[in-house]
Amino acid sequence: MNLDELAQSAAAELAGLKSPDDAERFRIKYLGTKGLLKQASDHLRTIPADQKRAFGQQLNVLKNELTSKFEAARKELATAKPAAGSLTDVTEPGCLKFDRYQPGSLHLINQTIESLTDLFSKMGFAVAGGPELEDEFHNFDALNVPATHPARDPLDNFYLERPSGAQPFMLRSQTSSVQIRVMERSKPPIRIVAPGRVYRPDTVDATHSFMFHQLEGLVVDTDVTMVDLKTCIDQFARGFFGSDVQTRFRPSYFPFTEPSAEFDVLFHYPDGSTRWIELGGCGMVDPAVFAKVGIDPEIYTGFAFGLGIERVAMRRHGIGDIRAFYENDVRFLSQF
Repeated sequence: MNLDELAQSAAAELAGLKSPDDAERFRIKYLGTKGLLKQASDHLRTIPADQKRAFGQQLNVLKNELTSKFEAARKELATAKPAAGSLTDVTEPGCLKFDRYQPGSLHLINQTIESLTDLFSKMGFAVAGGPELEDEFHNFDALNVPATHPARDPLDNFYLERPSGAQPFMLRSQTSSVQIRVMERSKPPIRIVAPGRVYRPDTVDATHSFMFHQLEGLVVDTDVTMVDLKTCIDQFARGFFGSDVQTRFRPSYFPFTEPSAEFDVLFHYPDGSTRWIELGGCGMVDPAVFAKVGIDPEIYTGFAFGLGIERVAMRRHGIGDIRAFYENDVRFLSQF
């Protein structure tokens, strides 16, 4: 290895350093643990014995000179003022070429979920979650849905193929399954809402989709009555749609609640007309459900409700087609 040539090459590159990044590259190339000076030091072991002394002395001188000059150059580069015009004034308005870039935001579905969970948290509800891949016990059996009930029909659910004899798995068709999981692991009092995706093989149209979002609510305690349920729904409707909204209950049937009801909200339209719109179902938790999860129905009562998140978002924002949520049209999404 020729140390004179190495010294000339290093001096030329050292003189051409223009930035701290250049200095770091120089350090790695010449002074680093695998740099050229280290390679020259390793080469010392391979040269004849009568040449080692002279080579070693020249190498030490070169190393000291390069190290000293490099440190001086690095300090100079670190303290040097940038050339005129090389700095960007961050207080200046954005350039016109950037005007087309607009800040993003949460998807409207996520915005609605946050609004709902924030509203219910102010009413004392905690937020719970559960798996989207469910078993029949949590999705149906524990919710008092009989084996012959049409809601369990394979044509109305997404079942997963499993080995013969294995317990069927499915994509959950309702967030009510989260209620069961919460009651299995928690003792009353319970006060939770559970937002999440659910799946049903519905034909896609303006009001239906094979994947959508629900928010389920559950309250379990002593002396819980239908009055508490009605008050909860009224408070939700007024908090979400405005203080002047009207609600009503209509008798209905669900296997996991008794008595059961569907709740509607009266909406006013710009042409002066009004219309009752169903937002969800609700009712008092059936004692048979409590028995499935080990809660004594002689001591505790409770109510449950469920609503479609897309449905309430459509009513709140005047959206006429559920498909708009999933088409990823920026012209639509940027409105919210």
